[in-house]
Amino acid sequence: MAVYKVHVTTGDMCLAGTSDHVFVTLVGTDGESERTELDNYGLDFCCNQTSTYTVNTHALGRLLLIRLEKAQFLYLPENEWFCSKIVVETPEEEAVLFPCHRWLTRGEVLELRGAKAMKASDDDHPLLIEHRAKELAERTQLHQWKVYAEGAAHITHFEFSKLPSEVRFSFSKGLEFKFSKEFAIAELRMKGLFGSEESWASLESIKSTLTFQTSPTAEYVSEHWKDDAFYGYQFLNGVHPSVIRSCPRLPSNFPVTEEMAQPFLEAGTSLQQEIQKGNIFLCDYKSVEGLPTRVVEGKALPLTAALCLLYLDTAGRLKPIAIQLGQEPSEKCPIFVPSDAELDWLLVKMFVKNTDSVIHQIISHLMKTHLVAEVFAVATMRHFPAVHPLYKLLTPHFRYTLQINTAARNTLLGPTGLLTKSTLGMEGIIELLRRHLAETTYSSLCLPDNVAERGLQNIPNFYYRDDGLKLWTAINSFVRAMLGLYYPTDDEVSGDAELQRWIQDIFTKGFLGNSRSGMPESFITVEEVVKFVTMVIFTTSVQHAAVNSGQFDYYCWFPNSPLQLRKAPPTTKGLVTMETILETLPNIGDTVAFIISSLVLYKKYTDSVVLGSYPEERFGEPAANLIIENFQKELSSIEERITTRNKGLEVPYCYLKPSEIENSVSI
Repeated sequence: MAVYKVHVTTGDMCLAGTSDHVFVTLVGTDGESERTELDNYGLDFCCNQTSTYTVNTHALGRLLLIRLEKAQFLYLPENEWFCSKIVVETPEEEAVLFPCHRWLTRGEVLELRGAKAMKASDDDHPLLIEHRAKELAERTQLHQWKVYAEGAAHITHFEFSKLPSEVRFSFSKGLEFKFSKEFAIAELRMKGLFGSEESWASLESIKSTLTFQTSPTAEYVSEHWKDDAFYGYQFLNGVHPSVIRSCPRLPSNFPVTEEMAQPFLEAGTSLQQEIQKGNIFLCDYKSVEGLPTRVVEGKALPLTAALCLLYLDTAGRLKPIAIQLGQEPSEKCPIFVPSDAELDWLLVKMFVKNTDSVIHQIISHLMKTHLVAEVFAVATMRHFPAVHPLYKLLTPHFRYTLQINTAARNTLLGPTGLLTKSTLGMEGIIELLRRHLAETTYSSLCLPDNVAERGLQNIPNFYYRDDGLKLWTAINSFVRAMLGLYYPTDDEVSGDAELQRWIQDIFTKGFLGNSRSGMPESFITVEEVVKFVTMVIFTTSVQHAAVNSGQFDYYCWFPNSPLQLRKAPPTTKGLVTMETILETLPNIGDTVAFIISSLVLYKKYTDSVVLGSYPEERFGEPAANLIIENFQKELSSIEERITTRNKGLEVPYCYLKPSEIENSVSI
């Protein structure tokens, strides 16, 4: 008889009790063991605990699979059981890791492969080949696509309550998420703010919403939001650094003259000279032109397809110098400049930020991180078995993505959702998604290409770019080293049918087969895969942090980034009063509802996994684990450089510190 020691580690999300019978069968090249019960008596399957069991059997040869089963004891209620991993010590004293990270339910039979990453061409035993084919068939059947809306990316077919258990929130995260929201609502309701339909009495009265929660940056925003230099700063280093671009020539529909611009430029220069020097920048919101908006009290809410011209002075300050609240200049759509009446200038800046906030939430945040991540996640679940190296590498970057997105469609995009309560209703949101997906390019998702295309390589004090490029380079080096273990030649790439089906699914379901996007339809070289996987990891971690983590900081003082404005934009100069501004801002109830949403997104949750952490031990190869360690060291070095830089900044840019970036879109 041969003795195998079976070490079972449970997760931190579940407790299996005396109602559970769990059985294990070891399968090797020389046969399989008898079905052996793991005798727990309700004591050994506690959370985050490793328990050891013995399986006595004949020598099994090379271990191929572990078969797990869970059965009911008498008629007691079901207890789901989460198994993190199993390590089997063989009679030859070899320790073989079998990653699991799955829930096991009554009557389920689960077969696990060893931790060594294997492409289909690497499988060398009929049982492994059969297991791979069976797993892929089950995955393709389980994870299916659903049309969300014509012209928009496809989504998972699962409804929120029907998601497979392994992609659900941990128990702790679910409680914290709910508690943080309910606590904020309760406090604001006690103050008579939550649900109020009254307008704000003054800008000063809005500060009462900051008393239940604040941050150093949020306080700075509330004090400096009127300053033109800080206004311009936010287009680079606020929560939405994705629109601004260099302006090599003025658009024909934005006729800013030398006479208009001269007072706001430094002495001895001209607008044309500053354009030639690369010191003029543009934010153009043409994509919202003509969108249907929500109708409130019989009137459609305003949303301006604004144009905002900015100037970079010799001190490195970026300031707005001209704003047009529409795409076509006219007597009713004048160009506003900083020398106009103070309240005129303040209100037109608010209208620009209103449009910018809508684009930020619907496109840069929802579409280009959450929905794109969902496409990557569903394609990965459908086309890679758990043993595939890309499944092992990418799955940690999709943690909770499907649950977050299905929840978001209920709570944010439902009939009473926060986004549908903003300026755009559901019809406008869908149309905006269509427009932007049709124009989305592969290069726009790759930060180095994106920065170059927008002409932002040399603008100073652009911390999102500086930190993001460091992280892109680190991720790219990490991915190249990892994939080098499994794809030593281009032939390995072109010959991996699972990989080719994966990228084809992403191209057709996520980008609707739009060849103009530049999105790859297939992979020929290793370098193509390296760049694409770098983009996937960067998007689901770094880019999401950049457009998500600062929401409370910049949205808490709501006049700075209003998601909704109620009155039409000014068409004649000199008529704006403070009463106009207060009537234009959302009412008290809508304001605090938006702030609560940003607070929930701002909170750090106890089960967060930061960028570069792979606690699930999916890789069994020492070389892969060494590459992960080197990646973590590089991230630590980047962290130190950012921390040192931030000590000299009036407003520290912390959103891309590796310790602040989650490994995935998980909130």
